[in-house]
Amino acid sequence: MSQLDLAMEAEISQRHLSFVESGRAAPSRDMVLHLAEQLSIPLRQRNQLLLAAGFAPSFGERPLDDASMAPAMAAVETVLKAHEPFPALTVDRHWNLVSANAAIGPFLANVADASLLKPPVNVLRLSLHPGGIAPRIVNLAEWRTHLLERLKRQNDATADPVLVELERELRACPSGLRGSRPAPVEPNAIVHPLKLAHGDAVLSFISTITVFGTPLDVTLSELAIESFSPPTNRRGRCWCGWRQSGLTQRSRDHPSGATALRVRVRSRPSWRSRQMMKIPAATTIMPPTSILIVATSPKTR
Repeated sequence: MSQLDLAMEAEISQRHLSFVESGRAAPSRDMVLHLAEQLSIPLRQRNQLLLAAGFAPSFGERPLDDASMAPAMAAVETVLKAHEPFPALTVDRHWNLVSANAAIGPFLANVADASLLKPPVNVLRLSLHPGGIAPRIVNLAEWRTHLLERLKRQNDATADPVLVELERELRACPSGLRGSRPAPVEPNAIVHPLKLAHGDAVLSFISTITVFGTPLDVTLSELAIESFSPPTNRRGRCWCGWRQSGLTQRSRDHPSGATALRVRVRSRPSWRSRQMMKIPAATTIMPPTSILIVATSPKTR
C-alpha cells in the first residue's frame, strides 16, 4: 500500500501522513490506533507501535486459563464439538495445539516419534516431520508447500523469532519432491486438499480457518480454529456423520466411520409458502425474514 492509498483509506491528508512517517509530526494515540487498523496490524504489533510512540499498550494479554477468558474458550469448545465427526483443532500464534475435538484421532494414529506428541504439540512440526504424520500424507509435496507459504506470510507480518526458527527447521525436513521445483498445482483446483492415508483408505479434507472477529485481547486474537471437512463429490454427496434436516441417509459408510448422506434439494416452494405468495403485498403483515424461514423449512404441511 502506498502512502497516498493509506492516506485515502485513513481519510487524512497525505501531507500529514508524510510528516508522521518522517517524524516531523507526532501522532496522537488515536492516530496510531487508526493507522494500525487501516493496515490490519495484529494486536501484539499495535501494542509495540503504541510503545514506540510513547503511549501505554492498549490491548491486554491474558493466559487462556484466566477466568475472564472462560466465555471465549467455551465458544471455542462449542465450535470444535459441533464440527464432529470431522477433525478440528485450535492453535496459538506459534502453532502449538491448544485443544482438539474427539475426531482428531485418525490424524494422530501411527506417529512414530512419540516426542512429537509431548506438550506443547506443534501441529506444523507434527505434520511435516518424517516421524510424524508426513509419511501418511499422500500429497505431501503439495501440502508442505502450502503450510510453509502460510508460515512465511506469518513471519513476514510478525517477524516472530520462534516462528522464524520453526520455518528454518521445517524447510530442512524431507519435502517429498524429486527436485527443487515447487509442488505442481492442478489447473482446475480451487483449494489445497489434505489427502491422508488411513488404513486401506485415503481420506480427503479441505481446511478452513476460524478466528475471533473482534478480539480485544492479544492472546485471543492469536487463536485460530482449523476445521477439516470432506469435499462433496460430483453428485453433491458429502461424508457427514450426523443427521440434518433435508438429508437422506445412505446405507454405505465412509472408511473413517462417518455416514454418507445425500442432500435433498426442494425444487418448488412449500404449500404454505405458495399460499403466502397469493396474499397481496399491501396486506402482508409478516416481515420478509419470516417468509424466508417458512420457505426453507424442511417439511411444512
